[in-house]
Amino acid sequence: MGGDAPVIDTLWQGFVDLRAAPERVSDLPEAAQISGLAAALVRLNSEGSPVWTSKCDFWPVLEREEVDADELDAPAGCSTHAVCCYIDILPRGDHVWPLPEPAEAACRLFCGLLGSVPLRCCRVDLVIRRALIALNRMDLGMTAYITACGPTPAQAARTLEEALIAFADALCPGSTLQ
Repeated sequence: MGGDAPVIDTLWQGFVDLRAAPERVSDLPEAAQISGLAAALVRLNSEGSPVWTSKCDFWPVLEREEVDADELDAPAGCSTHAVCCYIDILPRGDHVWPLPEPAEAACRLFCGLLGSVPLRCCRVDLVIRRALIALNRMDLGMTAYITACGPTPAQAARTLEEALIAFADALCPGSTLQ
């Protein structure tokens, strides 16, 4: 978290509140372009989830140098292609993060949950950022950067799908879909 880090803006013009209308996930062009993202977003915004989401995007990694096979726990030859996704995440209900300490504790908890997921060729990075929750209300949120690789673009996309579902399952083990 730094003073010059961009702010998570929940008031942006294209915001779709998936907590109130999970069926609107089909309105998000990113959800149509990358398999698994829609299911992950619905799960992260479902009743019982400790978090909600405000924005997401994905992109292919164009330069091979940007992908470190060791960081993605990828066997030789499996990091030729990569795809990345980010999801802005905010605490739900009374679990606000007005100070860095509760946000850091939540990140550590999520990292512990994710550490037990046996997936290769992917990684998740959580970055704490300031978040504009409402007019005149600034708290903290986090951005999850999920990266996956594979020997082909299709395999990288499949790995990202598995990583997105595993990510949502780890963060929301007891949630129910609305």
